[in-house]
Amino acid sequence: MDPLKALADAERKPYWLDSPAKPEPRPRLTGDTAADLAVVGGGFSGLWTALMAKERDPSLDVVLLEGRRIGWAATGRNGGFAMATLTHGIANGLERWPEEVRTLEHLGLRNLDEIGETVERYGIDCGYERTGELHVATEPWQLEEMHRNAETAREMGVRFDVMDAGQVRAEVDSPTYVGGMWERDGCAMLDPAALAWGLRRACLEQGVRIHERTPVRHMRETPTGMELLTRDGTVRARAVALGTGVFPPLLRRLKHFVVPVYDYALVTEPLSAEQLASIGWRNRQGVGDSANRFHYYRLTADNRILWGGYDAVYYNGGRMKPEYEQRDATFTTLAEHFFTTFPQLSGLRFTHRWGGVIDTCSRFSAFYGRSHGGRVAYAVGYTGMGVGATRFGANVMLDLLAGRQTERTRLRMVREKPVPFPPEPVRSAGIQLTRWSIARADLNQGRRNLWLRTLDRMGLGFDS
Repeated sequence: MDPLKALADAERKPYWLDSPAKPEPRPRLTGDTAADLAVVGGGFSGLWTALMAKERDPSLDVVLLEGRRIGWAATGRNGGFAMATLTHGIANGLERWPEEVRTLEHLGLRNLDEIGETVERYGIDCGYERTGELHVATEPWQLEEMHRNAETAREMGVRFDVMDAGQVRAEVDSPTYVGGMWERDGCAMLDPAALAWGLRRACLEQGVRIHERTPVRHMRETPTGMELLTRDGTVRARAVALGTGVFPPLLRRLKHFVVPVYDYALVTEPLSAEQLASIGWRNRQGVGDSANRFHYYRLTADNRILWGGYDAVYYNGGRMKPEYEQRDATFTTLAEHFFTTFPQLSGLRFTHRWGGVIDTCSRFSAFYGRSHGGRVAYAVGYTGMGVGATRFGANVMLDLLAGRQTERTRLRMVREKPVPFPPEPVRSAGIQLTRWSIARADLNQGRRNLWLRTLDRMGLGFDS
């Protein structure tokens, strides 16, 4: 099908946020107030931190400040893959923390279990389905690494079922598949905006004070704690947890470690029973292909297909603008790839198209830390894996603020920082060269050129 025709009626807004279930915003902060804990950011990082702080100590006075609306940024714009991995996959974990990767895998699985338990406990209607993820190969060269990862996972007690082309196509039928593996336990599918709104409700029920449309303009230390300055008020708090993701940090040191990368997605109209039968997908797994520039896709509750990824875009200078959330060249490419993957769905149309910005760091997984004598904690750099891992990060921040030695805070992965990105203009030049090299590798049987191999040795990279 002509991709432009398929896109003709697609609204330029995130599918998840285009819902009548979106709650009315909480009042902005006016005047001065005090709290035991102030949480900055109303995405998954901030919501999990605020909720679990109250679960740990119901007497704690917690206030959460969000600059726009709860879940409006990366939290409400992703694919809804809640993944167990804390390290952006076992291979990345083995490369960076080989002595800890088994522990990290089990902590990640426990974290995903606890997300499911929280959804059930608070009655959050977010379409939570623990269906796992189907990793598919579309070129023979992708199979070798896939099989190696599956064997490593099995050694750690993590279930990866290797499948040939016929077995994969029996699950989800595409002529592009040459093999794959099913990560059965390590991923849950959900509606991310509905989860955020459910966590918001749970926070309010537990007594968290939430102020939306309240951007924090400045943070400073006081003799008794920290002070957060907003346009119309001030919060004085004994401790602060920062969950601001890729947005300009209140801690200047963080700007050296995180870059904004735009990711784009489409959603189709609901599939008819006949269309769904033509591709199978009875087990409703999330799907990701295995090129360096990869696609991710899944079924929604009403049997639409969300189709995203591939074209991760960095705008030189690290610029972020609302107009970057729409990129027609990328939408056209995504639509072309969609119909190549599912030619039997020719004639299907897209209803939504959007983009969002990802907090990307050089190790592809979150990093953590404290400042101001332990009064401030942060977790940032999830690199597209934050739907699940932000809950772990929230626990780390609460441990750090409490000054507690825990299984989490003792991890080298938690204690270490990633390699910082170089300053501009070297940063932009290096990232664009990396993007070009990644694309070339996909066209050359996955072979990485000298530039990519050098970055691998330095522990500095860029993930599609």
